[in-house]
Amino acid sequence: MTRSAQLRRLHFLNALFAPLTGHDLYLAQQLDAAIVSSLDAAEELTPSSPEFVNAAAQLFDRLCRTQDSHGFFHWDASADAATGGTPLFARANLMQGLKQLATCQQATVLVTNLRAAHCPKDARWTSKRRRAYDDTLDLLRNLTAARTRRGANVNLLFL
Repeated sequence: MTRSAQLRRLHFLNALFAPLTGHDLYLAQQLDAAIVSSLDAAEELTPSSPEFVNAAAQLFDRLCRTQDSHGFFHWDASADAATGGTPLFARANLMQGLKQLATCQQATVLVTNLRAAHCPKDARWTSKRRRAYDDTLDLLRNLTAARTRRGANVNLLFL
């Protein structure tokens, strides 16, 4: 396991679990150790590994269910490779999550693989793709700000 992969995982877990742990790095290390030990091929896991992200999201969702005032929504943009990254479908999926979180005083929205949905592995980043990706990020940020109730604390994380 490389130190940089572990450090990147710790940053991701610290950001994801911050509402529940209060940015405690010791707890992030414990969460990382628990998730990595439950998965196979643990040495090569990065925060963008689907297995790691899904395990962290499931654990966070389970912990949020015990909290009355905190909600969680995870959207994987690469789930539908043909339309996942387009602004129309990104807006529709985010709105679905924001509707679920409307009653929560605190919420966390995790958007994964948006970058991969805009530019597959075998393709190059062109200026058009970069602009579309940036526009989608702005759309999701502005939509989250506009569609959450006043006084609610929503953490929007992109991975």
